[in-house]
Amino acid sequence: MSTLGIIGSGNIGSVVAWLAVDAGLDVVMANSRGPESLADKVRDLGVRAATVEDAVRAGDWVLVTIPLGRYAELPVEPFAGKVVLDTMNYYPHRDGRIDRLDRELVTTAQLLQEHLPEAHTVKAFNNISARNIVTLARPADATDRSALPIAGDDADAKASATTLIQTLGFDVVDVGPLSESWRFEPETAAYVTPYLSKASTAKQRAAGHADPGKPLPVAGLVQLIAGAHRPPVAGREF
Repeated sequence: MSTLGIIGSGNIGSVVAWLAVDAGLDVVMANSRGPESLADKVRDLGVRAATVEDAVRAGDWVLVTIPLGRYAELPVEPFAGKVVLDTMNYYPHRDGRIDRLDRELVTTAQLLQEHLPEAHTVKAFNNISARNIVTLARPADATDRSALPIAGDDADAKASATTLIQTLGFDVVDVGPLSESWRFEPETAAYVTPYLSKASTAKQRAAGHADPGKPLPVAGLVQLIAGAHRPPVAGREF
Protein backbone atom coordinates (compact mmCIF):
# COMPACT_ATOMS: atom_id res chain seq x y z
CA MET A 1 0.00 0.00 0.00
CA SER A 2 1.34 3.42 -0.96
CA THR A 3 1.40 6.16 1.66
CA LEU A 4 0.57 9.84 1.42
CA GLY A 5 2.00 12.07 4.11
CA ILE A 6 0.04 15.27 4.67
CA ILE A 7 1.48 18.25 6.51
CA GLY A 8 -1.43 20.49 7.44
CA SER A 9 -4.90 19.54 8.60
CA GLY A 10 -6.95 22.37 7.10
CA ASN A 11 -9.49 22.21 4.30
CA ILE A 12 -7.21 21.13 1.43
CA GLY A 13 -5.34 18.59 3.53
CA SER A 14 -8.58 17.12 4.84
CA VAL A 15 -10.31 16.69 1.48
CA VAL A 16 -7.22 15.24 -0.20
CA ALA A 17 -6.89 12.85 2.75
CA TRP A 18 -10.51 11.79 2.32
CA LEU A 19 -10.01 11.09 -1.40
CA ALA A 20 -6.75 9.26 -0.74
CA VAL A 21 -8.23 6.98 1.93
CA ASP A 22 -11.20 6.32 -0.35
CA ALA A 23 -8.74 5.36 -3.10
CA GLY A 24 -7.08 2.81 -0.83
CA LEU A 25 -3.99 4.78 0.17
CA ASP A 26 -2.51 4.88 3.63
CA VAL A 27 -2.60 8.49 4.86
CA VAL A 28 -0.44 9.87 7.66
CA MET A 29 -1.37 13.40 8.73
CA ALA A 30 0.52 15.91 10.85
CA ASN A 31 0.17 19.51 11.91
CA SER A 32 2.01 22.01 14.09
CA ARG A 33 -0.15 21.22 17.13
CA GLY A 34 0.87 17.56 17.41
CA PRO A 35 -0.78 14.15 16.81
CA GLU A 36 -3.14 14.47 19.78
CA SER A 37 -4.91 17.38 18.05
CA LEU A 38 -5.89 15.15 15.11
CA ALA A 39 -8.25 12.77 16.90
CA ASP A 40 -11.21 14.01 14.84
CA LYS A 41 -9.33 13.45 11.57
CA VAL A 42 -8.38 9.91 12.64
CA ARG A 43 -12.02 9.21 13.50
CA ASP A 44 -13.72 10.93 10.57
CA LEU A 45 -11.23 10.42 7.73
CA GLY A 46 -9.45 7.19 8.63
CA VAL A 47 -5.97 8.74 8.62
CA ARG A 48 -3.12 8.00 11.00
CA ALA A 49 -1.82 10.88 13.12
CA ALA A 50 1.90 11.52 13.50
CA THR A 51 4.52 14.17 14.10
CA VAL A 52 5.59 16.22 11.09
CA GLU A 53 8.87 14.35 10.86
CA ASP A 54 7.22 10.93 11.00
CA ALA A 55 4.54 11.87 8.46
CA VAL A 56 7.19 13.05 6.03
CA ARG A 57 9.31 9.94 6.46
CA ALA A 58 6.29 7.66 5.99
CA GLY A 59 5.11 9.22 2.75
CA ASP A 60 5.76 8.03 -0.78
CA TRP A 61 4.45 11.51 -1.50
CA VAL A 62 4.19 14.42 0.93
CA LEU A 63 1.48 17.05 0.55
CA VAL A 64 2.48 20.36 2.14
CA THR A 65 -0.63 22.43 2.78
CA ILE A 66 0.20 25.08 5.37
CA PRO A 67 0.16 28.91 5.25
CA LEU A 68 3.03 30.07 3.05
CA GLY A 69 4.34 32.34 5.77
CA ARG A 70 5.29 29.26 7.80
CA TYR A 71 7.12 27.24 5.14
CA ALA A 72 10.53 27.93 6.70
CA GLU A 73 9.38 26.12 9.87
CA LEU A 74 9.38 22.78 8.02
CA PRO A 75 12.21 20.45 9.05
CA VAL A 76 14.63 19.98 6.18
CA GLU A 77 16.27 16.59 6.70
CA PRO A 78 13.18 14.30 6.59
CA PHE A 79 12.19 15.69 3.16
CA ALA A 80 15.38 14.52 1.44
CA GLY A 81 14.47 12.50 -1.66
CA LYS A 82 10.71 12.99 -1.21
CA VAL A 83 8.20 14.01 -3.87
CA VAL A 84 6.59 17.07 -2.28
CA LEU A 85 3.26 18.39 -3.53
CA ASP A 86 3.08 22.09 -2.65
CA THR A 87 -0.41 23.61 -2.36
CA MET A 88 0.67 26.92 -0.83
CA ASN A 89 -0.43 30.32 -2.18
CA TYR A 90 0.84 33.79 -1.36
CA TYR A 91 -1.69 35.96 0.46
CA PRO A 92 0.22 39.03 1.75
CA HIS A 93 -2.51 40.01 4.21
CA ARG A 94 -1.99 36.62 5.91
CA ASP A 95 1.64 35.75 5.16
CA GLY A 96 3.23 39.18 5.37
CA ARG A 97 5.08 40.79 2.51
CA ILE A 98 7.71 38.59 0.86
CA ASP A 99 9.95 40.84 -1.20
CA ARG A 100 11.23 38.24 -3.68
CA LEU A 101 7.65 37.24 -4.54
CA ASP A 102 6.53 40.85 -4.87
CA ARG A 103 9.44 41.47 -7.24
CA GLU A 104 8.66 38.27 -9.19
CA LEU A 105 12.17 36.92 -8.65
CA VAL A 106 10.86 33.51 -7.56
CA THR A 107 7.61 31.62 -7.33
CA THR A 108 6.14 30.23 -4.13
CA ALA A 109 7.16 26.72 -5.14
CA GLN A 110 10.73 27.85 -5.78
CA LEU A 111 10.86 29.24 -2.24
CA LEU A 112 9.85 25.85 -0.88
CA GLN A 113 12.35 24.06 -3.12
CA GLU A 114 15.12 26.34 -1.86
CA HIS A 115 14.17 25.49 1.72
CA LEU A 116 14.04 21.75 0.94
CA PRO A 117 16.99 21.41 -1.46
CA GLU A 118 17.08 17.59 -1.45
CA ALA A 119 13.33 17.22 -2.05
CA HIS A 120 11.55 17.25 -5.41
CA THR A 121 8.84 19.92 -5.28
CA VAL A 122 5.77 19.77 -7.51
CA LYS A 123 3.22 22.59 -7.41
CA ALA A 124 -0.27 21.06 -7.23
CA PHE A 125 -3.77 21.41 -5.74
CA ASN A 126 -3.32 25.16 -5.21
CA ASN A 127 -5.68 26.48 -7.91
CA ILE A 128 -8.92 24.78 -6.88
CA SER A 129 -11.05 25.20 -3.76
CA ALA A 130 -11.31 22.40 -1.24
CA ARG A 131 -15.03 22.10 -1.92
CA ASN A 132 -14.49 21.59 -5.62
CA ILE A 133 -11.78 19.01 -5.05
CA VAL A 134 -14.58 16.98 -3.50
CA THR A 135 -17.33 17.78 -6.01
CA LEU A 136 -15.23 17.39 -9.17
CA ALA A 137 -13.20 14.24 -8.45
CA ARG A 138 -14.19 11.57 -10.97
CA PRO A 139 -13.26 7.98 -11.90
CA ALA A 140 -10.63 7.55 -14.62
CA ASP A 141 -13.21 6.67 -17.28
CA ALA A 142 -15.57 9.58 -16.57
CA THR A 143 -16.37 11.86 -19.51
CA ASP A 144 -16.67 14.91 -17.27
CA ARG A 145 -13.28 14.59 -15.56
CA SER A 146 -11.53 17.83 -14.63
CA ALA A 147 -7.84 18.65 -15.04
CA LEU A 148 -5.44 20.15 -12.52
CA PRO A 149 -2.12 21.84 -13.38
CA ILE A 150 1.27 20.87 -11.98
CA ALA A 151 4.74 22.36 -12.29
CA GLY A 152 8.11 21.00 -11.23
CA ASP A 153 11.78 20.82 -12.10
CA ASP A 154 12.14 17.02 -11.82
CA ALA A 155 10.48 14.90 -14.51
CA ASP A 156 10.32 11.77 -12.38
CA ALA A 157 8.72 13.68 -9.51
CA LYS A 158 6.12 15.13 -11.84
CA ALA A 159 5.35 11.66 -13.19
CA SER A 160 4.91 10.38 -9.64
CA ALA A 161 2.69 13.32 -8.68
CA THR A 162 0.63 12.78 -11.82
CA THR A 163 0.00 9.16 -10.81
CA LEU A 164 -1.24 10.30 -7.40
CA ILE A 165 -3.49 13.06 -8.77
CA GLN A 166 -4.98 10.74 -11.37
CA THR A 167 -5.67 8.18 -8.64
CA LEU A 168 -7.49 10.86 -6.65
CA GLY A 169 -9.81 11.69 -9.55
CA PHE A 170 -8.28 14.30 -11.85
CA ASP A 171 -6.45 14.58 -15.16
CA VAL A 172 -3.18 16.52 -15.15
CA VAL A 173 -1.68 19.32 -17.26
CA ASP A 174 2.09 19.74 -16.95
CA VAL A 175 2.80 23.48 -17.06
CA GLY A 176 6.59 23.12 -17.00
CA PRO A 177 9.25 24.02 -14.39
CA LEU A 178 8.60 25.61 -11.01
CA SER A 179 9.39 29.01 -12.52
CA GLU A 180 6.16 28.72 -14.54
CA SER A 181 3.92 27.82 -11.58
CA TRP A 182 2.78 31.46 -11.31
CA ARG A 183 0.50 30.66 -14.27
CA PHE A 184 -2.02 29.02 -11.94
CA GLU A 185 -1.56 31.06 -8.78
CA PRO A 186 -4.03 33.66 -7.36
CA GLU A 187 -5.36 36.33 -9.73
CA THR A 188 -4.66 34.28 -12.85
CA ALA A 189 -7.36 32.93 -15.16
CA ALA A 190 -6.76 29.30 -14.07
CA TYR A 191 -7.23 30.04 -10.38
CA VAL A 192 -10.44 28.71 -8.70
CA THR A 193 -13.04 30.47 -10.90
CA PRO A 194 -12.96 28.03 -13.86
CA TYR A 195 -14.04 25.23 -11.51
CA LEU A 196 -17.04 27.14 -10.12
CA SER A 197 -20.59 26.56 -11.31
CA LYS A 198 -22.18 29.55 -13.00
CA ALA A 199 -25.36 28.67 -11.13
CA SER A 200 -23.63 29.44 -7.83
CA THR A 201 -23.36 33.16 -7.10
CA ALA A 202 -20.62 34.82 -5.10
CA LYS A 203 -23.23 35.79 -2.49
CA GLN A 204 -24.31 32.16 -2.10
CA ARG A 205 -20.71 30.99 -1.74
CA ALA A 206 -20.01 33.70 0.85
CA ALA A 207 -23.03 32.46 2.80
CA GLY A 208 -21.52 28.98 2.94
CA HIS A 209 -23.57 27.25 0.24
CA ALA A 210 -21.60 24.44 -1.35
CA ASP A 211 -20.72 25.07 -4.97
CA PRO A 212 -21.41 21.99 -7.12
CA GLY A 213 -18.51 22.89 -9.37
CA LYS A 214 -18.09 22.88 -13.12
CA PRO A 215 -15.78 20.36 -14.85
CA LEU A 216 -12.70 21.89 -16.46
CA PRO A 217 -11.29 19.51 -19.09
CA VAL A 218 -7.67 19.35 -20.19
CA ALA A 219 -8.21 21.48 -23.30
CA GLY A 220 -9.87 24.24 -21.32
CA LEU A 221 -7.12 24.32 -18.71
CA VAL A 222 -4.39 24.32 -21.37
CA GLN A 223 -5.99 27.38 -22.96
CA LEU A 224 -6.16 29.24 -19.66
CA ILE A 225 -2.55 28.41 -18.80
CA ALA A 226 -1.29 29.49 -22.22
CA GLY A 227 -3.01 32.86 -21.94
CA ALA A 228 -1.91 33.58 -18.38
CA HIS A 229 -0.66 37.04 -17.47
CA ARG A 230 0.98 38.10 -14.25
CA PRO A 231 -1.03 40.90 -12.63
CA PRO A 232 0.92 44.10 -11.94
CA VAL A 233 2.26 44.35 -8.41
CA ALA A 234 0.25 47.51 -7.79
CA GLY A 235 -2.94 45.58 -8.48
CA ARG A 236 -2.31 42.85 -5.94
CA GLU A 237 -3.93 42.64 -2.54
CA PHE A 238 -1.48 43.84 0.10
